[in-house]
Amino acid sequence: MRRSDFQYDLPNGLIAQQPLDKRGDSRLLYLPATGDREDCQFSQLGEFLRPGDLLVMNNTRVIAARLSGYKQSGGRVELLIERCLGEHEALAQIRSSRSPKPGAVLEISGEFQVTVTGREGAFFNLEFSAPIGEVLAQVGELPLPPYIDRAPQAADLERYQTVYSRVEGAVAAPTAGLHFDDDMLATLTSAGIETAEITLHVGAGTFQPVRVDDLDDHPMHAEWLSVSEQVVDQVRQARRRGGRVVAVGTTSLRALESAAQSGELAAYEGDTQLFITPGYQFNCVDALITNFHLPESTLLMLVSAFSGYERLMAAYRHAVDGEYRFFSYGDAMFLERNDTP
Repeated sequence: MRRSDFQYDLPNGLIAQQPLDKRGDSRLLYLPATGDREDCQFSQLGEFLRPGDLLVMNNTRVIAARLSGYKQSGGRVELLIERCLGEHEALAQIRSSRSPKPGAVLEISGEFQVTVTGREGAFFNLEFSAPIGEVLAQVGELPLPPYIDRAPQAADLERYQTVYSRVEGAVAAPTAGLHFDDDMLATLTSAGIETAEITLHVGAGTFQPVRVDDLDDHPMHAEWLSVSEQVVDQVRQARRRGGRVVAVGTTSLRALESAAQSGELAAYEGDTQLFITPGYQFNCVDALITNFHLPESTLLMLVSAFSGYERLMAAYRHAVDGEYRFFSYGDAMFLERNDTP
């Protein structure tokens, strides 16, 4: 398949710029493996889950990864930390009129210096004059996605994190989890729905467009993940009791499928560059809770593989016609896996 197969028309007015007043107030488009889709509310999610199902959630926490500063020449720069490589070293994107060369020193907020030590593709290797955690805590800014056309507000500090986030390292939120609040999780638990936590630190590469027409030529960005032996055991137990593995977000799905590349889920910690496109054979995940994704994005390709290309793209057209809210602060879908070739 080609990149253009994943294009759809989206009016700018449907891109959610603010979170709703309450996390669970969003809409939910239910797409079963077969049969008709349904327009619902996210508060109805429990109607589509079964006792014994296992919800797998990504507990990553977004860091204040955006930094502003100046070159020694006086030109403005903006840094977006991709990942920390040590106490003082990081990999980052840099936005400036001209890309800095190795050896360039950047001034951050007049307090810290950052030296460019090298480059890896679209990312720069940086060395900080102070511990990165200290720099981000003092002058870092929450990195809202590029399609949210405003500066971060006080409310974003809470709403652009899941209620179960606890492992710092992401530069973008696992947005399917933003719909859950503590009360809803408690209600699902009392209904016999179990939960498990994986970690996948979402990188800035998740927003990188696919620039090639042939998907086989796309260089997938790397993201760090951890699937513990405890999660593997929870999945085994869910299978034994006849429950389904329900991934909360594409990040949870990618983590589980990356750890199941042998055909059997196993504990794994490290990077993944798994690129899921139609034709992929899923080894672990049975159902998926997800937000709506950008046209021609790798995540739209993933959900098309999960639900079936024609079926998923028709659901997106329906969502546009029905004026669902799109992307990070938008509405959600509940997808059951469709294994029809």
